[in-house]
Amino acid sequence: MPMRLVLQFGRALSFVLISSLVFGVAACAGSSPDALGAQDASHPLIGNPSPSFQLDSVNGMGKVSMAAFSGKVVIVDFWATWCEPCKKSFPKLQDLHARYKASGLSVVGLSEDDDKGGIKEFANSLGADFPLVWDSDKAIAGKWQPGSMPATFIVDRKGLVRFMHRGYHDGEELEIEKEVKSLL
Repeated sequence: MPMRLVLQFGRALSFVLISSLVFGVAACAGSSPDALGAQDASHPLIGNPSPSFQLDSVNGMGKVSMAAFSGKVVIVDFWATWCEPCKKSFPKLQDLHARYKASGLSVVGLSEDDDKGGIKEFANSLGADFPLVWDSDKAIAGKWQPGSMPATFIVDRKGLVRFMHRGYHDGEELEIEKEVKSLL
């Protein structure tokens, strides 16, 4: 193979690898110190009413809707089974759910997976017992604009989105807990 072709192939392979890495980081915001994880005050939903949705849960909890959470503080978490940081955040969300549900906190997980196979098993393996729904056509994500996985929105008792976190970073649950407690 001529040297020129080897160099062109090497450049093309480098481009594919770098593109894959960039896409992977953008799709699943990860736990890197550079990823955005704190409150995202620039998100268009902050301070505005949360978009509505109503779907059947995939884990036997009936219909799930924002209207059913009226008067409660709600954590709305967009996630996917393939997302490594989601595997770290789910147990933290379950802990918040268990500790604050009696005070008026609800948690709902919206899966952005391409198919619903494995969603229930994923949640069971991580001990999540809050409602999970599958956003099969990505219509809910289109309204909420999560941008990455996981994306965690905190909605106040009046239905207004107050906080948003993109990605997950170790220890971030402390900030989320503080925000939740400020709204309870």
